[in-house]
Amino acid sequence: MVLPAVVDPVSDGGVPWPNDSATAEQLDRRERRAALWRLFVAAFGMMQVMMYAYPAYIALPGDLTAEMEQLLRWASWVLSLPVMLFSCGPFFKSALRDVAQLRISMDLPVALGMVITFVVSTAGTFDPQGIFGREVYFDSLTMFVFFLLTGRWLELRVRDRTAGALEALMNRLPDSVERQLPSGEFERVAVRRVMVGDVIRVLPSESFPADGVILQGQTLADEALLTGESRPQARGVGDTVVAGSHNLSGIVTVRVVQVGEGTQFSQIVSLMENASLQKPRLAQLADRIAKPFLIGVLVLAALSAVYWWPTNPGHALMVAVAVLVVTCPCALSLATPAAMLAAAGNLARHGVLVRNLQALESLAEIDTLIFDKTGTLTQDGQRVTQVMTAEGVAPAFALGLAAALAKHSLHPLSRALVQAHESAGDVAAPDVQDVNEMIGQGLEGYLDGRLRLGSFTFCAPKTKGIPDAASVCQVHLCSENEWLASWQLSEDIRADAVQTVKALKDLNVDVWLLSGDQPESAQQVAQQVGITQAFGACTPQDKLSRMQTAQSQGARVAMVGDGLND
Repeated sequence: MVLPAVVDPVSDGGVPWPNDSATAEQLDRRERRAALWRLFVAAFGMMQVMMYAYPAYIALPGDLTAEMEQLLRWASWVLSLPVMLFSCGPFFKSALRDVAQLRISMDLPVALGMVITFVVSTAGTFDPQGIFGREVYFDSLTMFVFFLLTGRWLELRVRDRTAGALEALMNRLPDSVERQLPSGEFERVAVRRVMVGDVIRVLPSESFPADGVILQGQTLADEALLTGESRPQARGVGDTVVAGSHNLSGIVTVRVVQVGEGTQFSQIVSLMENASLQKPRLAQLADRIAKPFLIGVLVLAALSAVYWWPTNPGHALMVAVAVLVVTCPCALSLATPAAMLAAAGNLARHGVLVRNLQALESLAEIDTLIFDKTGTLTQDGQRVTQVMTAEGVAPAFALGLAAALAKHSLHPLSRALVQAHESAGDVAAPDVQDVNEMIGQGLEGYLDGRLRLGSFTFCAPKTKGIPDAASVCQVHLCSENEWLASWQLSEDIRADAVQTVKALKDLNVDVWLLSGDQPESAQQVAQQVGITQAFGACTPQDKLSRMQTAQSQGARVAMVGDGLND
């Protein structure tokens, strides 16, 4: 099997490496370290050279002797050497590579400006009476290099954050999985060796490495990444499972039907990668006009030098440098990301991570805003909002029995009951024996008889006396023959959700709610926050389809959610 390769960005010519996370991290770390060292050398050189240039700016006639002035210039030249030879390396390499390939890039006029400035200043230092005069510009040169490298380093930081998010997403897939041999035994193999048609075994707490169909076993699968559904989904024989979702409870045997780029998980990763590679519209404009504009800049710089050369060769070259630097579109390519990075940084301090800078340009045109529900308009997790108990059963005692069963499950409703019991702390939970979980139904255990905790259909056939009012509750507790208690749980609306929706409507923004949860839950939350258009049971494809439909009708749409699927 042939592995894809990545290119070392700091090696001459680009060296291919195997595309594994360890190698990629090593290359990224090396690139970050080199960029930081180049910036440090440029910053140190700039500060020292500015310190040596300062006396010449403020000295009155006679205050600075010729010998002292020459000594300061020699010191500035020495300090500028590492800036030119080390810090400017990326600009010179890029310019030389483009010249060798008969191309023009923004680094070419920048590199020419640096070289000409250094040569003229060096000539002024070594031969003050020469044709280039005795003026030196080491302070301007080092400052210019520092500002350019600062912009490059900020861009690198943003790219690293995006790459980190993609790496965290990719880490949802396991490195290895148990695959069935022809003999019927299972061996652990690398996920990349799994093919369509293979039979694999996925253990509790592992992620599914591919899309498939369950052949044996039953479990709860956390598919929130892909569907937005906050509650784990019961999956049994014949049900499909998707790559990237988590196996929460049981051991299942799965026949693989899609691997690699064919999985839903891979499609989400691809969407994120495409978003991370997009450039802001202004940066795209700069790219389009760069080549003809750069040719014009080079021609104008040459004509300026020719025009001024007979009068003053040193001044002629510095005029050419001014044309190269000031009119070069690299100013736009630096100013645009810098402004957007400043906005992105301010948003990050308020808890909003910007992955696509293009979104900042489009945000002002938005007239339709679509919210996800769970974790966006509501708080994460659930809480007990209502309890009903049978006559003679204390609520605290019933909660203790429920928590004793619920602590054996990873289901969000079970965790909510356990948390409610721990918060109350009134009655210690008893020790329930032989607890079994029936996927999608509930829990069963023994404490002086059989106890059941779960859905109405799980408890009702074995129980007498469940009142009609309790049937609408989500979780029920019963003994062998009698109903004991029922609990209603719900998600808390975020404190600022209602105010946010109202503020958006005051701005004439149309607000929707699209959720992977059940339609009833979506409608309930929508009514609480004041949203009229709400749709539940939406897959990521459903959300995308509704957004595209709105866009086709002329709407400018933005999506707000807390999950990668959003």
